[in-house]
Amino acid sequence: MNITAADVNTLRKRTGAGMMDCKKALEEANGDFEKAIDILREKGQKVAANRSDRQAKEGSVLAKISADGKKGTLTLLNCETDFVARNEEFIKVAEKIANIALNGDYKTLDELKAADYGEDGLTVDKKITDFIGKTGEKMALAAYEVLHGEKVFAYNHPGNRLASIVSFSKANANNLNEVGREIAMQIAAMAPIAIDKGDVTQDTLDREISIAKEQARQEGKPEAMLEKIALGKLNKFYKESTLLNQDYIKDSKKTILQFIQDNDKELKVTGFKRIVIG
Repeated sequence: MNITAADVNTLRKRTGAGMMDCKKALEEANGDFEKAIDILREKGQKVAANRSDRQAKEGSVLAKISADGKKGTLTLLNCETDFVARNEEFIKVAEKIANIALNGDYKTLDELKAADYGEDGLTVDKKITDFIGKTGEKMALAAYEVLHGEKVFAYNHPGNRLASIVSFSKANANNLNEVGREIAMQIAAMAPIAIDKGDVTQDTLDREISIAKEQARQEGKPEAMLEKIALGKLNKFYKESTLLNQDYIKDSKKTILQFIQDNDKELKVTGFKRIVIG
């Protein structure tokens, strides 16, 4: 299979690995980017890509919460350059789409694209198409997430390139406003892939175990020890990648679960969503 320089550069941007390492991984994976990422990891490369994130080159990510605090939405309006992303009209369009998402009842991205934009009979998707004609730059409504709960919190990182929403089981927990704000920031900063160990998919676990075994094998560890070593690394994976088991970013002596229970032992995280650009 012919691996182009553009393919190699795309993988390099996604992972942060070296050009030659990316080229070799793509060749070994026959051009499959996800397999190439796993190959890089198996060889001990520190890979920056996180499969749980929605990615785009430039644009605006906005998190919104309903007035009653029981619904949160995330929207990503995608564009090609930072120049357009900072354009006043682009910002207004992104903000309006975010409000349409919050105030409607859209279950999917396609439903939101088909929603009434409220301007000359345009849908959201048609408004974006018309805007492309004005700027000459490719754009798309690239991602949409919605979350319901007894209480939902949002975090918008300055610059609108990263945002998160998180839902809780109670609306009247102790220090809930502080807890909700802190957890939303934790999710934005630390990119967990699941709430707790039991929420990680079996496919993800199988992949992590396989990668850990291959890493140990390449380090010369005995074949009989590989399973035990892999399970040990799985515990590290849980601590790094599941929200409740992560160290609290403002106090590494506590896990997120301990931080929550210090404030209210009955409070539960019921869901979260995160979108990042780049």
